Amino acid sequence: MMKKIVLPILLVLLVTLIVLAKDSYSHLIFGKGSLNDVALSSSFSDELKDGDLIFQTSRSSQSKAIQLATNSQYSHCGIVFKEGNSFYVFEAVQPVKRTPLAEWIARGEKGEFVVKRLKNAEQTLTPDVIQKMKEIGKGFYGKNYDSAFEWSDEKIYCSELIWKIYQRATGIEIGNLEKLRDFDLSSKVVKQKIKERYGEKIPLEELVISPASLFESDKLVTVKTK
Repeated sequence: MMKKIVLPILLVLLVTLIVLAKDSYSHLIFGKGSLNDVALSSSFSDELKDGDLIFQTSRSSQSKAIQLATNSQYSHCGIVFKEGNSFYVFEAVQPVKRTPLAEWIARGEKGEFVVKRLKNAEQTLTPDVIQKMKEIGKGFYGKNYDSAFEWSDEKIYCSELIWKIYQRATGIEIGNLEKLRDFDLSSKVVKQKIKERYGEKIPLEELVISPASLFESDKLVTVKTK
């Protein structure tokens, strides 16, 4: 008789512990009441469109150096595309890949992000153009991340991926191309990262497109900030 009473109680306790553990893990990854509510809600999805750009502060080892060199909060970005009923971010990490939207947001600092959109997106980003963007993206899929920020297609970095896909699919150049020498290379953090990447031969004349330059482009409007 005692066993019949104890077993159901133990089962209830076990289920409760599992639910609490899942909830704690969700809060750890997504942030209490934030990412799950924002990234996965239908209202947020309704605001998104194919071709939107999404920015975040990365937690990578180079993030602080990028922020300091470009005088910007944002150090990583990608293009939002829709597949079926779900959104993913096409991004240049190691390697270039598609990342589910919620997973991409969870990787960023505090789950914060900004979504931007081409000003005349409805006229410019037609279904045919979006398909062309995706086809161009396939050519970069699986390529290695370019930690040297070289202006070539052999390897590629996040803002370069966005710039080239947009330019080749629409003819639109988002943001201003700069040279490495144009950035603020004075801080200790930046100098250390440059030495790691280039040694004593710093390619100061290398063309670069930064997340900050994309973010500040007057061709974009802000759609969502979290």
